Amino acid sequence: MIAAGAAVLWFDACESPGPPRPDSHAARSGAAVDPSAQPALGASVPVRLDVPKIGVHARLLRVGLDRDGSVGVPPLSRAHLAGWYDKGPSPGERGPAVLVGHVDSKKGPAVFFRLGSLRPGDTVEVTRTDGVVAAFTVDSVERVSKKHFPTQRVYGDLGFAGLRLITCGGDFDGHSYLDNTIVYAHLAAGRRKGAPPASGSETPAPAGSAAQKP
Repeated sequence: MIAAGAAVLWFDACESPGPPRPDSHAARSGAAVDPSAQPALGASVPVRLDVPKIGVHARLLRVGLDRDGSVGVPPLSRAHLAGWYDKGPSPGERGPAVLVGHVDSKKGPAVFFRLGSLRPGDTVEVTRTDGVVAAFTVDSVERVSKKHFPTQRVYGDLGFAGLRLITCGGDFDGHSYLDNTIVYAHLAAGRRKGAPPASGSETPAPAGSAAQKP
């Protein structure tokens, strides 16, 4: 269960056992993020997720809340796709942008099956409709009990552009996984689609989506 403010959000996108588990060292955040030094972008709908380290190259769907108060996820028939929680910031905006996905299905591994293999320093890229690719750097990777979901850390206000990737993990009880795997990352740079990655952290201001400083 995920509680955010007055709303109660549930996340349970799991079917069968087997995904990699985060290394205990990955739960320790890397270099501290200085919010005043981080770039931020304006709002823009994300359309694609690329995580080279774990072979993820997936289209993003918009998801909201289901009738039961749970965070929506792509249907199991499209378990190879990830979802952007559109009730929060878009990736690159100041605040915690949230992406969710299935870990597996009855057919086998899904989009976030290898999420637990990420480590601090790895890169996550999100392509947006404004033509900007927002590049994030992973800060930490954690496995947490669903009974003790870190609501404030995932959904709480941030003074910089953050990203969270969430799926299921831990032990499988025959029906679902008991834990969640959560990746925390911060925006490192932005570039126009098709442009090579920049060597610095300068974020260009695309038309209609000016770069901001907190």
